[in-house]
Amino acid sequence: MSVRAPDFAAAGTEPAWTIADSTELYLTGSWGAQFFFVNENGHVAVNVMNEAATTMDVVAIVEELRRRGVQFPILLRFQDVLRARVRRLNEAFHKAIEDAGYRNDYRAVYPIKVNQLHEVVDELLDAGKPYGMGLECGSKAELIAALPQLDDDTLLVCNGVKDKSMLSLIISGQRLGRNAIPVIENHAEFVDLKELAFKAGFVPRLGVRVRLSTPGSGRWSESSGENSKFGLSVAELLSLLRELEAGGLADRLLVLHCHIGSQIADIHVLKQAAREVTRIYAELVGRGAGVRYLDLGGGLGVNYDRGHLEEGAGINYSLQEYANAVVFTVQEICAAHGVAEPTIVTESGRALTAHHSALIVPVLGTRAKDDPALEYMVDEGASDPVQALHAVLAHLDSVETPGELLEAYHEGNERLGEVRSLFSLGYLDLEQRALAESLYWRLCSRLLAAFRSGPGASLPEVGELERQLTDLYLCDFSIFQSMLDHWAIGQPFPIMPIDRLDERPDRRGVLVDLTCDSDGRVSHYVSAHADNSFLPLHAPKPGEPYYLAFFLMGAYEDIVGDAHNLFGRVSEAHIYADPEEPDNFWIEKIIPGTAIQDMLAQVQYFPNDLHRRMSELVRAKIQEGVVRPTQGIAILDQYMACFPQNTYCNPRDMEQDAPA
Repeated sequence: MSVRAPDFAAAGTEPAWTIADSTELYLTGSWGAQFFFVNENGHVAVNVMNEAATTMDVVAIVEELRRRGVQFPILLRFQDVLRARVRRLNEAFHKAIEDAGYRNDYRAVYPIKVNQLHEVVDELLDAGKPYGMGLECGSKAELIAALPQLDDDTLLVCNGVKDKSMLSLIISGQRLGRNAIPVIENHAEFVDLKELAFKAGFVPRLGVRVRLSTPGSGRWSESSGENSKFGLSVAELLSLLRELEAGGLADRLLVLHCHIGSQIADIHVLKQAAREVTRIYAELVGRGAGVRYLDLGGGLGVNYDRGHLEEGAGINYSLQEYANAVVFTVQEICAAHGVAEPTIVTESGRALTAHHSALIVPVLGTRAKDDPALEYMVDEGASDPVQALHAVLAHLDSVETPGELLEAYHEGNERLGEVRSLFSLGYLDLEQRALAESLYWRLCSRLLAAFRSGPGASLPEVGELERQLTDLYLCDFSIFQSMLDHWAIGQPFPIMPIDRLDERPDRRGVLVDLTCDSDGRVSHYVSAHADNSFLPLHAPKPGEPYYLAFFLMGAYEDIVGDAHNLFGRVSEAHIYADPEEPDNFWIEKIIPGTAIQDMLAQVQYFPNDLHRRMSELVRAKIQEGVVRPTQGIAILDQYMACFPQNTYCNPRDMEQDAPA
């Protein structure tokens, strides 16, 4: 890909920056799935794919939330995007079925482990109602949440480890008319199910999960194939079928299930797995099993990056290709074996939910080594290495060739090393060290500009200078709460500014969070640059907020967050598109972020006890004469006033304190 990358050291020497450049730089065309784009104002915007072609400006949404006094960071839920994803998935399979002449139907099942939030599940089920969309649960708690949500004819696939209590509840659900199917993961579950069925006098419908020999592809490939955590081997499957046949119950086996991993990267792996599981289906049907549903599990991928397999976060197929691969492969194998085509089921979770959420994070401040606001003056009393550094900087305008630039760079490093050694030995004071470092970083900044504008741009020293001059952007969020998959498994997430996208991003930024942890930073980024260790950003303007949007946050990140430093859930807003409303949107609901008192309660610190202890402390200090009574009471009130506050920094406090 050819990209006109911003020149981070010589801004202003290239043609004017355009929104097309930002679109290319931040790869919105690759991961945005046509939902996210840069509008004519240089703002991030959302296309909800409805009949009115409604678009919403994210900057306008943020401004409205600020007007209402909502504290950031905030998660924006674009509910129309959820609905569009449901529609796209079902329409892709229905088109494939029509094109193939497939003689059965398709049923999407949403695995609620991906995002169990009630508003998300409700929105998906409402959007999926015309298509008969069901749910998948993988635990007792998820079963309890899912069981009342569905109609009698919609499918509830019950996966995961199931104790007798869970199996009994599934049987009761079937007695109530629910289409809840326990998928047998191991033989012990089957034994428990038979025992419970005998006691209840009710023969339940069931399914079985089989471990395929086909290995998965992508980041989670090791959890699939014959080393899968769940499922029966082919030998165990045949043993279970014989037991059903012996009892005349083979017709109660309705679901054949498999799973080849989350985020399937390669369409050829999907086809191979579909062939294998359909062959097993054909054999089971040939032996009289009543299998009606062929469940190929989850794995429909989402592009988090360029969309190339080598990126580790991309897929090599479209949604329609995925549907075609499943439908045509299943049809081919069924025809070869002369068996009826089953109802195809997939458990797409990431593909349905990832795009609908974007985290909006304020930048609280930056730290640049080459800060132009730092003033310096070198007088005659400066030490020899400081004078030498100043001389290198002063004569840089007369330096032209890459060799001379390298010489200046190496001399600068040598002189700075001298200063630091002399300081460590006690021969130079702190003023001299600070002066030397200011001179050095100013020298590095100018050297980088000179290298990049000349024939030396490919020298290894240029990469080292770029790394040294990368800024830290302090952001108002916790990576452990909102991006745990990035910290834990290196999952990349697209990040970009929400505005100023018609301006050149002339700074190289690394994002760090609020936590007191060296891992609390974004370590790699999605952009058109070959170097993904930084994100191109703008220098924030004093007194003006600068917001970054973190995309594809709707799958797993809402649920798996960790309370590092007691940072809790962020605020969230549910946004709907409406062309009749100002700026084409309305806000249905705003849910405040977790309060400090609620986070404290999770670790057994309770307001009443803390108030008592703080009151005793204040009273003792008043009695000792450390503070006056009015001062002590004011401190106590200040302490207690923090309890209902949000766990994150209030960016407006910092905006008010910023210089005009």
